[in-house]
Amino acid sequence: MKPASMSWSSLGSLVATAMVVRATPTDTIVVYAVDGNGVPNELYEAAQLYLDARCLASAPALHLHKPHGASEPVASLPADHAARDTFRGVRVEWTSHGAEAAPYAGGAAYSPSPFRGGPRGGFGGQQRCLRLEFPRRHRDVVRGAYIAHVLAVAAALRLKMREQKLYTNNPGMYCGGGRGGVDDHQMMWSAHPFVHPSTFDTLTIDPALRDGIRDDLLRFVLRREHYARAGRSWKRGYLLHGPPGTGKTSLIAAIANLLEFDIYDLELTAVGSNSDLRRLLASTRPKSLIVVEDIDCSLGLFDRTRKSSSPPPPSQGADQFYDPTFPPHGRRETISLSGVLNFVDGLWSSCVGERLIVFTTNHVDRLDPALLRPGRMDRKIELGYCKGHALRVLTSNYLGPGGDGDDECGRYEELMGEAERLLEEVHLTPADVAEVFMGCEGDGAHAAMQKLVDDLNYKRLAQKCVLSNGGDI
Repeated sequence: MKPASMSWSSLGSLVATAMVVRATPTDTIVVYAVDGNGVPNELYEAAQLYLDARCLASAPALHLHKPHGASEPVASLPADHAARDTFRGVRVEWTSHGAEAAPYAGGAAYSPSPFRGGPRGGFGGQQRCLRLEFPRRHRDVVRGAYIAHVLAVAAALRLKMREQKLYTNNPGMYCGGGRGGVDDHQMMWSAHPFVHPSTFDTLTIDPALRDGIRDDLLRFVLRREHYARAGRSWKRGYLLHGPPGTGKTSLIAAIANLLEFDIYDLELTAVGSNSDLRRLLASTRPKSLIVVEDIDCSLGLFDRTRKSSSPPPPSQGADQFYDPTFPPHGRRETISLSGVLNFVDGLWSSCVGERLIVFTTNHVDRLDPALLRPGRMDRKIELGYCKGHALRVLTSNYLGPGGDGDDECGRYEELMGEAERLLEEVHLTPADVAEVFMGCEGDGAHAAMQKLVDDLNYKRLAQKCVLSNGGDI
C-alpha cells in the first residue's frame, strides 16, 4: 500500500503545479496589420519577417509570398497558427488571427495601434492581426526590449532583401492622409526598380576627384553620432555642374550604387505648392538620394542679384524651359525660392534619416547664391570635358584591350597618345567620345581609336578656320 500512497501523493503535486502554471496571469499585445486609415502597420510587417527568420523553420504550416523582383520567397505565419520564441529566458507565443478575438481569460490586451472606434472602425469588418502573449511578470522585458529586438532584426533583414528603387513624384497627388491602404509615400511617389551599371570604377572623372567624393560619402554614412552631437540634420548636399554630357547622371547612379540608397527623382515643375514640396520631402525614406536635375531650368531660381529683370535663357541640352508667360502644366507657378531653400535645409529637412540632396545644373552662375551656400550645397563638384584620364577609362569600358600583338599594341598606344594631345585643344565631352566608340562597335579597338583621332583632327581644323575668319563660320 505504501508505494500506491506515494504515487497518489506525487500525482496530487503534479496537479497542483499544473493549476499554478495555468493560473499564471498573462498579457497580450495585439498588432493589427493596418491602422484605422488603412495604412500598413510597420510592426506587423516586422513581426512577420522576424518570425520567418527565427521561429518558422520547423512550423507545420507556412504562408509563402514572393514579392516582385525578390530573389527568394518570404514565409509568414498563417491565420489561426502559433509560433513560440524565447528572449532573455522569457517564453512568448505569437498567434496569427484573421480577425480580432476577445482577450485571453485572465489576460490584459494592449494594442499599440488601435482602430478609431474599435477594431472594426473604418472597415465595416474585421481584419488580420498578430497576438503576442507572455507572462505578465515579464511585461517590462517584452514591451521594453523584445519589441525593439523584433524591429531591429526585421530592419537588418530588410537591408539584406531590399531592392533599390527609383521614385518619381506623382503630379496628381492629393491632400490628406493615406486611404484604402495607401500611405503618403505610395500616394506621392511612383516606384520603379533601379538597375544602373555605373560605379566609381567606370566614372570618367579625375581620379583624385573621384576618390575624394567616394571618401566623403563613406565618411558621411558613418557619422550619425557626429551630426547629432553637432546639432545638425544627418544630410549632405551636392551640386554637380558642368556642360551637358560630362557625366552628372552617371555620378548620381554611382553614388546610389556605392551607398545602396534609393533615388527620389524630384520633378519640381510637377509640384503644385511649397506645402506639397514639404509633404514630398516628409514622405521620403531614410537612406535616400533626392535628385533635382537641371534645377536652373525647373523653376525661376536664377540669381536675384543680377540687374536684368528677365530670367536667363534655358540650359543647353535641357528638356524643360522657363517661360513666365507659359508656366508649367498651364498654371501659375506657386513654388518659391524660399520654399526650395526650406526644402533643402529648413525644419522640414530634418524629418527623415540619412540622405543626400543632389542638384545638377549646366550653368552654376545662373543660380541664386542663397541656394549654394554651405549647409545647403556642402560640395560643389565641377565635371568637365574629356581629358587623358577620362579617355583611358572610356577605352577600357567600351573597347577593352587595345590589341593582340606587340606591333598592334604599340600603334594603339600611339593613337591613344595622339588623342590625349588633341583633347587638350578640342573640347569633347565623355558622352561625345562614348558615342564615337559605340558607332565603331564590332570594328575593333584600333579602328575605333583611329576614328576618334580623325574626328578630333577635323574639329581642331574647324576651330582654326573659325579663328582665322574672326569667329565667323
